[in-house]
Amino acid sequence: MSTYDASFRIWRGDAEGGSLRDFTVEVHDGEVVLDIVHRLQATQAADLAVRWNCKAGKCGSCSAEVNGRPRLMCMTRMSTFERTETVTITPLRAFPVVRDLVTDVSFNYRKAREVPAFVPPEGVAPGAYRMQQIDVERSQEFRKCIECFLCQDTCHVVRDHEENKPAFAGPRFLMRVAELDMHPLDAASDAGLDRKRTAQEEHGLGYCNITKCCTEVCPEGIKITDNALIPLKERAVDRKYDPLVWLGSRIGRRKD
Repeated sequence: MSTYDASFRIWRGDAEGGSLRDFTVEVHDGEVVLDIVHRLQATQAADLAVRWNCKAGKCGSCSAEVNGRPRLMCMTRMSTFERTETVTITPLRAFPVVRDLVTDVSFNYRKAREVPAFVPPEGVAPGAYRMQQIDVERSQEFRKCIECFLCQDTCHVVRDHEENKPAFAGPRFLMRVAELDMHPLDAASDAGLDRKRTAQEEHGLGYCNITKCCTEVCPEGIKITDNALIPLKERAVDRKYDPLVWLGSRIGRRKD
């Protein structure tokens, strides 16, 4: 097994401030960035704060920015970089720093609670739901989300404009709204909930200008923009501006 010494710059500090610190760390073949962070903790910086759990790209805990790009450290191989390249690791920029590489992502949990849950159809017993396979597949893609919040971090609406956070749910939770809105068994409208309207008026769908940066950083390869956000925008616009759709929404459904 070959080894080499790599140059790293890692942000150290807390909510009061901090700076990038230089380190030289031994790297072995086949290792990922998180391996190097662990070796750094073991040999040079025992107090380095970093969040991680599964080390298998499934928990979303080890999110950070590596050379300026939001990534999972456990899925970013050192072979991605030239051996002479300095690898810079910084905390997620869109969220407040707790310490070192750990950020406070509670913003995302607040937004999750603001999205109304699935509304089961009245009169259908649990276990008796029936869906076409094509409908299952349509929303199954979104269930792969591991909530690493890389899409939230890279979205410039929250990344560059802190003032937008109260009005904007971000791509991860707009994707959740889209998933529920396209679910054929979701009876939200029967309960008086218009998911398309709330997406626009309460979750800030109009802030998204479909740059696809969220899709580009998703470690699960979810096509957030093409398969969730754009279709949701189209349905929201139809709901609000298409005269036939508007008229249909004003005509009550006949009760048998």
